[in-house]
Amino acid sequence: MPDRKPLILVTNDDGITSAGIRTLVELMQQLGTVVVVAPNSPQSGMGHAITISSPLRLYPSDLFTDATDVIAYECSGTPADCVKLAKHHVLKDQAPDLVVSGINHGSNTSISVLYSGTMSAAIEGALEGIPAIGFSLNDFTRQADFSHTHEHILTIARQVLERGLPKGTALNVNFPARAAEPIQGIKICRQANAKWQEEFDERRDPHGRRYFWLAGEFVNFDTHAEDTDEYAIAQNYTSVVPCQYDLTAYGLLDELAGWNM
Repeated sequence: MPDRKPLILVTNDDGITSAGIRTLVELMQQLGTVVVVAPNSPQSGMGHAITISSPLRLYPSDLFTDATDVIAYECSGTPADCVKLAKHHVLKDQAPDLVVSGINHGSNTSISVLYSGTMSAAIEGALEGIPAIGFSLNDFTRQADFSHTHEHILTIARQVLERGLPKGTALNVNFPARAAEPIQGIKICRQANAKWQEEFDERRDPHGRRYFWLAGEFVNFDTHAEDTDEYAIAQNYTSVVPCQYDLTAYGLLDELAGWNM
């Protein structure tokens, strides 16, 4: 008998109608059987939020009827909700061989990984012991061109399917925006030391009540380091950063043990 095709769960945070998820579905069909469970509306910046104060809605979607053998659902919840529902309800506790999230409109390098719904969906897969990858493109426009990412997406996904990943880890993959020159290659990187320097734009509504828009700028403290995801993207490389959900600062454990608690 022929080997079973890998079962691949596809999700995202830009919503099931985004161009990025359609690209990812088409690519994953080359590697296995695809099931889509994605938010029914944009969920960018949701991080690892889950829905606990309202019911979750899950409906079959016909957005991928032109794609052979793709089962798709849209969910009212967050990206993390989508992965949970996919594993425990849609797939009836059958673990996928791979979870892929994206392709996100906008990069998720450096500190953005903490806020990213795209990467939180991948981390949720890792929490379930499933190899997982988050894919993001450094282009926020609705007309973003993903065509230059195809080869690297297939290469990275094939490697993960063949080799697996350590339990509790996921890959954060970021692509530079399409440029005149092809992507230079793939760099294995660390997360850059950077942050968002936030500002809040205070305004008034027609009734005189205050409201705020979050604004600010991205500040990179690793401008001279050549081993970071920010550097790789700036040099027109695809960056790959292995991530884990264990946030324990192990180096501080012994010191804290000596405190007078």
